[in-house]
Amino acid sequence: MKFCALASGSSGNCIYVEHKGTRILVDAGISAKRIAEALGEIGVEPESIEAMLITHDHSDHIQGAAVFSRKYGTDIYATQGTLQYICANCRAKPDNSRQHFVRKTEAFDIGNIRIEPFAVLHDAIDPVGYALCGDDRRLGIATDLGTFDEVIVSKLFGADALYIEANHDVNMLMLGTYPYQIKCRINSDIGHLSNEACADLIGRVRTERMKTVVLAHISRENNFAELAYETVKQSILSDKRFENVPELIIARRDGPTGIIELGG
Repeated sequence: MKFCALASGSSGNCIYVEHKGTRILVDAGISAKRIAEALGEIGVEPESIEAMLITHDHSDHIQGAAVFSRKYGTDIYATQGTLQYICANCRAKPDNSRQHFVRKTEAFDIGNIRIEPFAVLHDAIDPVGYALCGDDRRLGIATDLGTFDEVIVSKLFGADALYIEANHDVNMLMLGTYPYQIKCRINSDIGHLSNEACADLIGRVRTERMKTVVLAHISRENNFAELAYETVKQSILSDKRFENVPELIIARRDGPTGIIELGG
């Protein structure tokens, strides 16, 4: 299994995942044109994408979904509320035959990839995260969640790689220029994970199997990539339960981060 962040942040999110010839996207929050261009940069034809998994209805996760689906004949998988929102609000409604409902407690397969959705806490209609499995490899994807519970921990536990948000530094957020209500929303249980909360979640789900952690959805206004990196790095290094230290990577905001191989 391998994956690559094509874009990350409030301006748009999109992740490419491949395993044994099955190619999918998680979220499509940049334009269909930009998705195709980013795929081209890593040598992937957009026509080869079998499906898109959508986490929730916010524009930075769905912007290009409907157009990409119609142009390239790509299936869209999302919870019922999210898919209904896409159909009602995107310029080009995806074909009915391309729409598939995700149920939060039911795993399913797309080609050679096993998909395990799970509910997350975020101020969206019906948001989910995903654990993607291929053979004995596991990739956990958890962005846009204000806090985490035991279900989320169980789904991410034992992952070989984790794609997780380190959205904001709490001090930068609260001392910044955002209106107070927005600050409270971001820092709430239905907002986004802070650097410290991200580090806490990593510590809860980490095992010796974990080889890679990608820090994503880093705020342009309320965080620094270097600060997120150092906060999580120090937390990882201070945890003496493990011999293996996972590689820590920052997802780029405006282009592919680089293909990460999980093996298998």
